[in-house]
Parts: sequence; structure tokens; C-alpha cells
Amino acid sequence: MKPAPTPKQLGFRMPAEWEPHEATWIAWPHNKDDWPGRFAPIPWVYCEIVRKLAEVEKVRVLVQDGDSVRRAQRMLRKCGANLHNVEFFPIPTNRVWTRDYAPLFLTDAAGETAITNWIFNAWAKYDDWTLDNAVNAQLIERLKFRAWEPGLVLEGGSIDVNGAGVLMTTEECLLSPIQARNPHLTRSEVEKALGDYLGIEKILWLKDGIVGDDTHGHIDDLARFVAPDTIVVAAESSEADENFQILKRNREILDDQPFRVVELPMPSPVMFEGRRLPASYANFYIANGLVLVPTFNDPNDRVALDTLASLFPTRTVTGIHAVELAWGLGTLHCLTQQQPA
Repeated sequence: MKPAPTPKQLGFRMPAEWEPHEATWIAWPHNKDDWPGRFAPIPWVYCEIVRKLAEVEKVRVLVQDGDSVRRAQRMLRKCGANLHNVEFFPIPTNRVWTRDYAPLFLTDAAGETAITNWIFNAWAKYDDWTLDNAVNAQLIERLKFRAWEPGLVLEGGSIDVNGAGVLMTTEECLLSPIQARNPHLTRSEVEKALGDYLGIEKILWLKDGIVGDDTHGHIDDLARFVAPDTIVVAAESSEADENFQILKRNREILDDQPFRVVELPMPSPVMFEGRRLPASYANFYIANGLVLVPTFNDPNDRVALDTLASLFPTRTVTGIHAVELAWGLGTLHCLTQQQPA
């Protein structure tokens, strides 16, 4: 039997994040174990994120049940969010990190939107992931989009694309035997799957992710496309910092590629209960006419905001206080997933 055509063969591709959105998907926070001792402010941080996003596009929110909808609506009203642009989907989840388990959407030249439904197994680290992994099947049924199931583990935070056939990732995340996502696959087999299902022609392999990242090497704390030919990369100025050599090595890899490379500073280490948290300005989220940037009460907040403002001159670049979010081991990009227009 002849195999079914892949998305790439049918002309589908994963658009860049800065291309027009139909909506942003998030999941309303409910798992207090993700922010032990610091959960109380988290829903209010979400209110501010939704308030900003709902000014420029639809926000589609996964919630545990009807009571969760009503609680979220009350809080969002208090914050002045435009509830006309907020839609709730009662679909239970384990955690809020929709970047990693929500659909990776594709589009084709005719404007059709499709879904790739990869396996999510909680970063090959945690045991509670079955609700998150079941989200996409329910969304496919509701949205009525064409869908493919590659049958492989992949998180959205482990990849970044420029919309023109280039994908960036790390060896630490997709190839390491530690927290191995697809231990049975070779590098070339991983590359073929990414090419077939996301419309990719070229893969940029960086080495390791930042210290404190419990996903074991996600790209979205490290380096991001901001235009088809431009990449921002996290850079550490202090040679004494444990991220210094990691980030220097990744910058050297990018310097050998045909892209403009712009450095984003790192904040000073964000610590809680003796643990370094994955605080990085590279975890920004690009929405319609807007860029949300995590900030950390740090002097480099302003440098990062100014750098990104210069790269997105037609968008409003605004900071979202993310120190509490980071205790959950993720910030703005980790909790959002774009649906292309």
C-alpha cells in the first residue's frame, strides 16, 4: 500500500510565530504542585497576560470544568480583560504548559489550517501527563481540522521555526540519552520526521540549554527566530556564571550560519529554595502587534525590552513580571501556543 502523503508533500508548513494569528491557546492554572508555596499570585499573572493578548487576538483557554470558567471570568473582569475575545474550552489538563502539548499548527498556500498531534510525555521526566497528551485529540474533534499523528514525542518548546523552512533546536533535548524523547531514533530520523511533518528543509542544531531548565534543553530559553534571517540568542556576560560557556558555544555555532545574530542578555540568576530557575528573556511570546517579554526585577530587563523593541518596530513590546511564573519552571512562551490565521 502506498503511504499517505506527508504534510510537507501536500504543501503544509509550520508558520513563524510572528505571522498572523487566529488565536493564542493557554490553560488556566490549577495545579498548585507546579508552584509549591507560591501559587496564589499565578492566576493574577495569567489575568494580565490574557488582558494584553485579548486586546490583539482571541485567547482560547483550556479549563478543568465549568466552575473553573466562572472563577477565571470573575478574575478577568476585575482586571479589565476584553472577555469578548476570550473563549473557554472545558478540557482537563495536568499542567499549563500548552507550548509543549497543544497542537503544532500548520498552514498551506490556500490558507487551510491543519494540526500535527505529537506525543507528550511530560518531558520524559514526570508521571502525570495523560490529560495533557489527550488535549489534541479533543481539539481536533472540535476544530474539525485535518490532522496528522507522527507517533513521536515532541514538545513545541524544543523547536523554533522561521516560517521559511528552517528549524532550530538543541542536541541536549532531542538527541540526549537523558530524558530521551525518542531513544529509538537517530539524528537523521529525527530530522526526517521534523521535515515531513513541519515542512522543514534545514535544521540548526545548537548544543545545550540553560542551567535550571528541567526540560533538558528547550530552545525557547536559548535562541529564537525574530525574522526569517534573524536570530536572537541568550548571552551571559559574567565568565563566572555557569551559563557562560554554554551560551558562548551556542553563539559560536550560530556565527557560522548565514543569519544575522543579535544577543539578548541574561538576567542575574533567579533563585528560590536554593534552586536556580530557568529565567531567560528568550522566553518571549510574539502575538498580533504585540510581544510579551518576561521580566525579573533586573537591570537587564530594560536592555532586553529595548533590544526586542528594535527588532519588532511595528509591535508593542511589553514586559510581564515573571519571577513567580519561573518557580513553575517556565514563563511566557512556555504557557502559550499560537494558532495561525
